[in-house]
Amino acid sequence: MNPLGSLEAFKMDVLKEVGNIGAGNAATALSRLLDKPVDMNVPTVSLIPFEQIADKVGGNEQVVIAVFLRVEGDAPGNLFFIIHEDSAKRLLRNLLSMDVLEEGYSEMEYSALGEIGNILAGSYLSSLADFTQLYLSPTVPAIAVDMAGAILSYGLVQYGEMGDSAVLIDTTFLEGKEEMAGHFFLIPDPESFNKIFSALGVPNE
Repeated sequence: MNPLGSLEAFKMDVLKEVGNIGAGNAATALSRLLDKPVDMNVPTVSLIPFEQIADKVGGNEQVVIAVFLRVEGDAPGNLFFIIHEDSAKRLLRNLLSMDVLEEGYSEMEYSALGEIGNILAGSYLSSLADFTQLYLSPTVPAIAVDMAGAILSYGLVQYGEMGDSAVLIDTTFLEGKEEMAGHFFLIPDPESFNKIFSALGVPNE
């Protein structure tokens, strides 16, 4: 038996449970906000190197919409909710019943996407805080439309050094037969991963 392999499997089980509870909380919060049922698939959760984040959303030059914020408190880090433009348009049209612009985004569309990203980020962060009993507080989120590489580079400049690993939670909204997929990245600061896993009862390697 490989103890390191067992440890990694335990870590992933814990992160998946955080993701599942966070998705449930997010669906409930969005349902209340929109006053209509919101269905979300059980998210897939993985732990990836920082340099693979852009690849997961289509590459450095892929244009995406990103909601990003800083996590402050006992285990500081950075949060990004990244969604492709086609999924963003479907989300606005199907879930929010908005008449979306063919090109670009109105202030109202920006606001709606920012609020959805904020609810998702807050739900997953609350789930992690409940699990770990750590104090985790989000800053006011910002929203941007740009190439994925530029958004991640801005995050590095804005927030300083990021950790070398990210928790990826792939979130899928369902409306009829259409799926609207988004990617949620939690990038703890270098010293924060050990704090999170220690609080979850996972021993350090």
